[in-house]
Amino acid sequence: MSNAEAVLSEIPAGAHTEAPAQAYVEAPVQAAVEAPVQAPVKAPVKAPVEVIAAAPCCPPLTERPFSAAEAERAAPLFKALGDPVRLRLFSLVASHPGGEACVCDISDVGVSQPTVSHHLKKLKQAGLLTSERRGTWVYYQVEPSVLASMGHLLTPASV
Repeated sequence: MSNAEAVLSEIPAGAHTEAPAQAYVEAPVQAAVEAPVQAPVKAPVKAPVEVIAAAPCCPPLTERPFSAAEAERAAPLFKALGDPVRLRLFSLVASHPGGEACVCDISDVGVSQPTVSHHLKKLKQAGLLTSERRGTWVYYQVEPSVLASMGHLLTPASV
């Protein structure tokens, strides 16, 4: 129902002359015409999410010092796991039977559900987790190459 139709529906049943109807319609229309025009509010545009590949990036830490490029590739993995909640979520997914966990099974980590979603998103962006939506639930898996890559990185170099 338009604004004018809403105003017209409020006219008393006995008022059949043009003058009262005109008065009912003109007041809201005139107010709308004189109201300042506001620019439409634009929703913020989110930047595309960059997912960092978790391929083997570097030699074991004890083999030799990292180059700047190797450190740049390894840092996001450790940064993502540097938060205790993220480390717990990653551990819950990695140790879950079948290698995948429904978000409904791992959300009890002492923070609210939106915070759990935020941390899972950060783990995905770092390339540590993958996810798949099944109906209303999202299932998370550890990226297959991550554990091997991080294990290689943290394994002492052979002498």
